[in-house]
Amino acid sequence: MISLTRRLTLTYVLFISLALVVLTFMVNQITRQIFTGLIKQNIAEKNNDIVRVISEQYNPNSDSFDSAAIEAIGMYFIHEGYILTISDERGDCIWDARSHNMRECMEVVESIAARMEGEFRVSGSFQRQQYPIRRAGQLVGNLSVETYGPFFYSETETLFLSSVNRLFLIAGLAFVLLSVIISMLLSRAIAHPILKAEEAARQIAAAHSSGNGNRQNLKIRLSDRYKTKELAGLSRSINELARELEEGDRRQKQLVSDIAHELRTPLTYLQGSIEAILDGVWVMDRKHLASCHEEIMRIIRLVQDINTLTNLEWEHINLDKTEFDLAELLRITAEQFKAAAYKKGVAITLNLIPSPIKADYDRLKQVFINLLSNAIQYTDQGSVAITIEPSSKSRRISITDTGSGIAPEDLPRIFERMYRADKSRSRSTGGAGIGLAIAAAIISAHGGTISAESGAGGSVFRVFLP
Repeated sequence: MISLTRRLTLTYVLFISLALVVLTFMVNQITRQIFTGLIKQNIAEKNNDIVRVISEQYNPNSDSFDSAAIEAIGMYFIHEGYILTISDERGDCIWDARSHNMRECMEVVESIAARMEGEFRVSGSFQRQQYPIRRAGQLVGNLSVETYGPFFYSETETLFLSSVNRLFLIAGLAFVLLSVIISMLLSRAIAHPILKAEEAARQIAAAHSSGNGNRQNLKIRLSDRYKTKELAGLSRSINELARELEEGDRRQKQLVSDIAHELRTPLTYLQGSIEAILDGVWVMDRKHLASCHEEIMRIIRLVQDINTLTNLEWEHINLDKTEFDLAELLRITAEQFKAAAYKKGVAITLNLIPSPIKADYDRLKQVFINLLSNAIQYTDQGSVAITIEPSSKSRRISITDTGSGIAPEDLPRIFERMYRADKSRSRSTGGAGIGLAIAAAIISAHGGTISAESGAGGSVFRVFLP
């Protein structure tokens, strides 16, 4: 399996190389077309120059051309690739390059043809152009110029094009090499954070799945200071996963510790009581047996609460939904706590409106029993108010007390299982810290939410049900 770095490098190199080849080809073709147009224009201008130079060799006084000058001009232009034939106005030949310099003409013709057809792949032949020679507006002769057509390059122009092609080749190779280097750096810059994220995820998974693994791996954090949005997001996701697993691991340890702590006291009491009875220190009477029975029931309730919460959190509980009036449910629940509230001098007030709902009656009753129990337990004086707030889209219930309140640092965690805001309270003043977690799980199973607010004047628990 090919690595990400190699795959990215090959992809970038192929893409850049292909783009470079296409660009070089296009630039070369455009350059050649422009250069060819200039060459054709240059040939036409050169032909006009030849006509002008030849016409200047005509002497009106002798009504003839300067033969020596004509020959010198003809020989010069043979080497430039122009085969000249000059005749007078009657058509009599004055000078013919092929007749006077057949060997040199053939060498030039063969050299140009070989160069154009072999090096530049331009197929053509020598073509003749006729031009009248005039002097002072009077026709004094005719000029025939033979050149390789449709165009040809001189040796100087050929050298220039070869230099340009070599320059393109060298530049292309340099850019390909540069693209390889850039591609390697770029692919490593992209792949490195991904490989680090992969390694971190592997270590986190190993630490989380292995009970005796290196739990320090859950503390792994990746740098998210990347300019690429996706890479920064990947690193943040890995970090968030590590934080969640680390927190989950901490909570799991805390849960085991809390359960052990909750079970240790009643079991220790039972052990001491039974040993006292066996040793004859205590008489096995109704009082001592009732005390042991109370501790056993405490253990049973704890196990039931933990089992209930676990089933709710893992969605093992099917809600038995029926239609009923939520106001009536709250009225019946409040009635159960009136005696306990009266003993403490706490008033229970109801602000209820008819609220038909389809939900699990028993589960919701369990929620409001937990909430009312806590409200009365931590309110020494004042009142507990139960209110159904008007709403067309949801059922909003608030339970407000005038008790001691909840500390700000504890408020965000009071719905966690086994969490107790008051770490020092005894079991006579508080449970195992599962009631609110069960309430939150039941409300969540109904598709609702539960929240809490607290201040100096007491606490408010709000339940939202669809």
